[in-house]
Amino acid sequence: MRKYEVVFVLRPDLDEEKSTEVIERFKGLVEKNGGEMIKIDKWGKRRLAYEVKDLREGVYIIFQIKAQPKVAAELSRVFKITDEVLRHIIIREDE
Repeated sequence: MRKYEVVFVLRPDLDEEKSTEVIERFKGLVEKNGGEMIKIDKWGKRRLAYEVKDLREGVYIIFQIKAQPKVAAELSRVFKITDEVLRHIIIREDE
């Protein structure tokens, strides 16, 4: 299994309950596919470097996970089709 750092930005207009639901959905996706959550870090609302979908702010969430490459690919696919996610990036950490 490889270590990955997953950073995604949620819409700032989501309430706390909806944000938690989205985070839990992605956490469940990782664990259901055989991955392991190491750490979840919520940075909260931050200003974006540039406007994305007419929004100036976003809620930053960072996951550190251990997973197979197929889990990272599936996570990326689901990020792309989830309306609440503005941007995402998945980085493989070197051993």
